[in-house]
Amino acid sequence: MKINSAIITGATGAIGSALVKKLLDSGAIVHAIVRPNSNRIKNLVKHENLFVYECDLSSLTYLKKFGIKADAFFHLGWEKTTLSGRDDVQAQLSNVIYSLTAVELAESANAKVFVGAGSQAEYGKVSSPLNCETPINPTSGYGIAKYTAGKATALKCKGIGMRHCWARILSVYGKNDSESSLISYLIKTFKAGEDAQLTKCEQIWDYIYSEDVADALIAIAEHGVDGREYPIGSGKGEPLKDFVIKVKNVVNNSCNVNFGAREYYPHQPMYLVADITQLTLDTGFTPKTDFTTGIKKLIGEL
Repeated sequence: MKINSAIITGATGAIGSALVKKLLDSGAIVHAIVRPNSNRIKNLVKHENLFVYECDLSSLTYLKKFGIKADAFFHLGWEKTTLSGRDDVQAQLSNVIYSLTAVELAESANAKVFVGAGSQAEYGKVSSPLNCETPINPTSGYGIAKYTAGKATALKCKGIGMRHCWARILSVYGKNDSESSLISYLIKTFKAGEDAQLTKCEQIWDYIYSEDVADALIAIAEHGVDGREYPIGSGKGEPLKDFVIKVKNVVNNSCNVNFGAREYYPHQPMYLVADITQLTLDTGFTPKTDFTTGIKKLIGEL
């Protein structure tokens, strides 16, 4: 299936803005849904085929009146994604309801496929690469809600005959990333000539560049198997400490990193690496950007 038009919630973040640009570059019409009065609207490129709708996730049904039509619906929008809100159970439950409303909007748009953005947090604590068969055991409110949203939207899509794929995305970095992310913190700190204050960073981690995630989501929308849940990452794990050092070497090698200055997050998994074998087999997707190259690209864009 070739995507000629798409609807995207959460369109202004690192993944969403990259996805918008990729689709526009391919010639597709894009309907981007953003929060009202968001200062992140500036993250979206200017294009004649881009239509922006300011609408809260709680009011998605309001958009039905515009008669939007699209081949694919990408649901990336989510509230309370930072550490301070991840265990806000009531807010996370609301996100599940918003996800179901997103399916209703997708149905009204005659979308052929619904692609939802899940999270590495759905897996909980694991010790082996994440694949389509890895058991799920989320420990945070955020992870529990993402898992619930994935299963609930899949059931709703099945009932209306819409193809459904759920992308469990690992750690992402790139243009328009949240200022609270580790990579954003490191770049800002090192550019200021300051030392970074971190945990011991003993985790085995998997980072993937935002443009690669956008490519993966498009590949899933076009070729993904109905009902399948795909982990998205680079497929290569390294100690988190090594990623930190790579950022330092690119941005400002004269700075120091104080490992162990902070405590781990209470739900901190120590191993998160994607096995993208099934994703590649089904869709042909493979990442294009290694971590150091991605950081250099990001520094050039800031």
